[in-house]
Amino acid sequence: MSQSTFDDDELFDEATMEMREEVEAALQEARAALPEPDSIWDVEADNTLGVLNALKGALDLGDAEEHLREAKKQFVLGQRADAFEDADDLEDEIGELEELFGDIETAHEEVSDLASTIPGVRSALEDAHEAAEADQEEEEEEEEEEE
Repeated sequence: MSQSTFDDDELFDEATMEMREEVEAALQEARAALPEPDSIWDVEADNTLGVLNALKGALDLGDAEEHLREAKKQFVLGQRADAFEDADDLEDEIGELEELFGDIETAHEEVSDLASTIPGVRSALEDAHEAAEADQEEEEEEEEEEE
């Protein structure tokens, strides 16, 4: 029975290949966990607030953030260990996903702000219309009294 021997270079090469595969797998999982495009485009609701709440829910990154974080951890570890011969493609993919995540997070924040603002705007408009109706009624009563 022969005994396999591994030198440090072979082990290092194997470890770097596995690390690269882990980064690629985590990036793939992050992309797969992103919201479906139709979930933010096609929304059914009875009113504007319902649409905004549905959109806010659809813009939740959920597990995608954790997968990207895992990819970045493995990438940084490999990069600092100088384990990757050519890591530009991984760095580009991570950068593109980070940019997309930033856009989605910004949209989520804006939708959340709008969803919290709309009820107050509606209430203020109702008050303004009620005041206008009351002013109109008062004006009509004054005109009737003058006649």
